[in-house]
Amino acid sequence: MHKLTRALALSIVMIAPLAAQTPVTAADYARAEKFLGAGMNALVVGGAVVPNWLTDERFWYRTVDANGAAQYFLVDPVKKNRTAIQPADTATLPRTAATAGAGRGGRGAVGGGRGGRGGGGPTAAKNEPLLVSPDGTRGAFVRDWNLWVREMSSGQEKQLTRDGTTDFGYATDNAGWAGSANAWAVWSPDSKRLATHQQDERQVGRMFLVSTPVGPPFSDRVAGHPVLRSVPFPLPGDSIMTMLHRVIVDADNGSVLRLKMPPDFHRGTREDNIEYTDLKWSPDGGRLAIASMSRDNKHVWLNVANTATGDVRKVMEETQATQFKSRTGWQVLWPTSEILWFSERDNWGQLYLYDLTTGQLKNKITTGEGPVMAIDRVDAATRTIWFAANGREKGQDPYFSHLYRVQMDGTRQISLTPDVGMHTAQLSPSGHYVIDTYSQPEVPPVVALRDGVTGQQIMPLEKADISKLVAAGWKAPTPIKMIAHDGKTEIFGMMFTPTHLDSNHKYPIINNIYPGPQSGSVGSRAFTVTRGDRQALAELGFIVVTIDGMG
Repeated sequence: MHKLTRALALSIVMIAPLAAQTPVTAADYARAEKFLGAGMNALVVGGAVVPNWLTDERFWYRTVDANGAAQYFLVDPVKKNRTAIQPADTATLPRTAATAGAGRGGRGAVGGGRGGRGGGGPTAAKNEPLLVSPDGTRGAFVRDWNLWVREMSSGQEKQLTRDGTTDFGYATDNAGWAGSANAWAVWSPDSKRLATHQQDERQVGRMFLVSTPVGPPFSDRVAGHPVLRSVPFPLPGDSIMTMLHRVIVDADNGSVLRLKMPPDFHRGTREDNIEYTDLKWSPDGGRLAIASMSRDNKHVWLNVANTATGDVRKVMEETQATQFKSRTGWQVLWPTSEILWFSERDNWGQLYLYDLTTGQLKNKITTGEGPVMAIDRVDAATRTIWFAANGREKGQDPYFSHLYRVQMDGTRQISLTPDVGMHTAQLSPSGHYVIDTYSQPEVPPVVALRDGVTGQQIMPLEKADISKLVAAGWKAPTPIKMIAHDGKTEIFGMMFTPTHLDSNHKYPIINNIYPGPQSGSVGSRAFTVTRGDRQALAELGFIVVTIDGMG
């Protein structure tokens, strides 16, 4: 119940003219608590398919029935049938390398190995996280502001760089709002070199953070004294910023090649923090593509470095009046010397194709209203791109995401998931088939198998069963649409009302907002059993709304 109390205190409450309100009782809180995720999420059965693709592009998947018993099915797209199989049968089927995660969410960097900000992986002798090389033979890590490597088989550790000092270290990931102890670097494809930086924070202003360990029932940790932490953290108006000196470090002999370019601001093309995807090795390791950003995020440029000499050539650049942010990231098509680039220059996020040698625009790839949100796959051989975009299906909620296919020359753009709803797509290894899961805030998920070329439905696969959820008193949110303050722009949101709503009663309104400029308040338009505590708050006698902004 304390979660409800805190959320209520933090919400922005707009009180309509009210008559005397009925006091909220302990029984009301108990009923509201039942509408939190812990009591509701397990009441939905099925509605998801995680494919295990076979060499002939049949696939099998596991689901559960209403009693929780596991079921296994084998699907043949050519014969358009789905057959129940035994768990033991799955071990004898010829599985491909591309199994679960072949669609959206399965994207990764090409041309090198990279690290992440998560934990739980292999560590060095003093518990430093390891960034394991593509061939798995060694891992890079940061110790005392320098870059080291550890042989995975023997455990032998070797220091690579020697001149790293406090706040001027190699491969450090301690700047910005999302730091870690990981080595920030990208391995070359042959596992012999690391593209990274020496990060200069020596004169950057400090931010002081106090962490107070609290104990049960609020935390599983042991309560203790507050801990003061100091981190480099430049503020708007500061004259000194965190700067990145780009380097390539040889993992065998520790030699450092400093790229012949000015230091970069601590910025990424997809967010404020630096990203591994802004460094891309060529397959032969001879070149490194680097995306750099200005301090104000308005100017972006792409360089290609010679990894033997350190020479750097500027390929292309772009300036935006407001800010540049790449929703999809960018890719280098090394065999054809091309760049796949995202830009909002025409007021919608679109994909563009550039020449890597000349830096000239070859053509605009995607067209139409509605932003491109993700690149699901690029097939260089057929020059086909599968991408997700919002707001392109007339008459639907503009926040619904759909899957599309287009040729790199901008022709043959087609919607592959036209049904009303929020779609998540998983492509078969060849791209001939699409497993399409779609839903709406008030409509549970349906899973269908589609043709990856035409989008035509081949056969239905699954449908979520929410009968237990409904029996427990669950109430779907109501999608809402209204006109913004400019008198013309449509804005969209969701409304949550008490299950015991009295149409003759006046209710105070809680505007549940997320104030960050990079995301809206509503979140995904996919079917979700509980959206935080919004329905639970409504059960205490409120109308709760979440409304997205104008852009």
